[in-house]
Amino acid sequence: MTMTAVRTPCSRHAAGDCMMHAGVEDMVDKAEDMEDEADDMEKLIIRAAEIIRRGGLVAFPTETVYGLGADALNARAVARIFEVKRRPRFDPLIVHISDFSMVYELCDHVDERAEKLMRAFWPGPLTIVMPKSEIVPDIVTASLPTVAVRMPAHPIALRLIEKARTPIAAPSANPFGYLSPTSADDVREMLGDRIDMIIDGGRCPIGVESTVIYIAGDKKIVLRPGGLPVEEIERVIGAVEIESHEKKQKPRSPGQLPKHYAPRTPLVIASADEIRTGTGKREMRHRRCGLLAFKKPTPECYHNYDAIEVLSDKGDLVEAAANLFACLRRLDRRNLDIIYAEPVPEVGLGRAVMDRLRKAAWKASSQ
Repeated sequence: MTMTAVRTPCSRHAAGDCMMHAGVEDMVDKAEDMEDEADDMEKLIIRAAEIIRRGGLVAFPTETVYGLGADALNARAVARIFEVKRRPRFDPLIVHISDFSMVYELCDHVDERAEKLMRAFWPGPLTIVMPKSEIVPDIVTASLPTVAVRMPAHPIALRLIEKARTPIAAPSANPFGYLSPTSADDVREMLGDRIDMIIDGGRCPIGVESTVIYIAGDKKIVLRPGGLPVEEIERVIGAVEIESHEKKQKPRSPGQLPKHYAPRTPLVIASADEIRTGTGKREMRHRRCGLLAFKKPTPECYHNYDAIEVLSDKGDLVEAAANLFACLRRLDRRNLDIIYAEPVPEVGLGRAVMDRLRKAAWKASSQ
């Protein structure tokens, strides 16, 4: 229960001292409340770690999206992730760590360029795909000879891994192919009582999944754009290749399938002119149309669409990425026939946003 400082009667001359005393009491009370909340979270994390060690599933926050975690070295526990998400077994998982020493246990070889990236960006939204060691179960890597590893930059995620005393395999905590969760409420809505525990750590600040890079021999390939801009990676290790996902091939990392991150409502990427003039809406007469706008739309747009969500009023790409899945989720709940999405500039985090929109657009484009 939050305590409130009560001001006692005081003379006019002592009023200033009395108000100062009340302010100090307020600060003390708030500090005590924060300590209580921290203690409660620590207890939750300890319980969650015990669940992980027993082979259970825990949804937890990261800086990117909420993950659905299991002991990465327990094949039976990892199998439950695929079952709950209805995820195909050929799609590998990311293994989350809390300490650099774990990398050398999970990986057979760590490239010098990978070490540079680790020092520069871990903990953070970067996943590195490297040759795996024998301790990593095949189900984690979809029987590939490589394993995807990252160190999340979220205090709850790091503490959970530390307390579990094991690396944690964790894809996004949602049914396979659907929008990724950026809040605990999203996880509850989609997975409910099918998992053992959800740790509520508030909204995820980055809002899109990690960037994934594969490094081996002379290859430096970004397999999935994400929360770390490609430009930042190139400042550390030089130019990289960005892999096209249009090829029909077995994925080497999560998020490589052409159909992914999709709302249930069909989505179409439209040009700025089409959105401004409402061309798509006119072609869809008598149907309910929504708009996912990059920045604040013109007043006329509000007459052309039945629902509008704005990624960033000012057109900020970092804010747009953070709001992407939440905006799509709200539109998906509006019982629309179609969602039109405005493209964003493909620089910085805009590359990740457009990657997600293209994958989300598969339903409409395949009709």
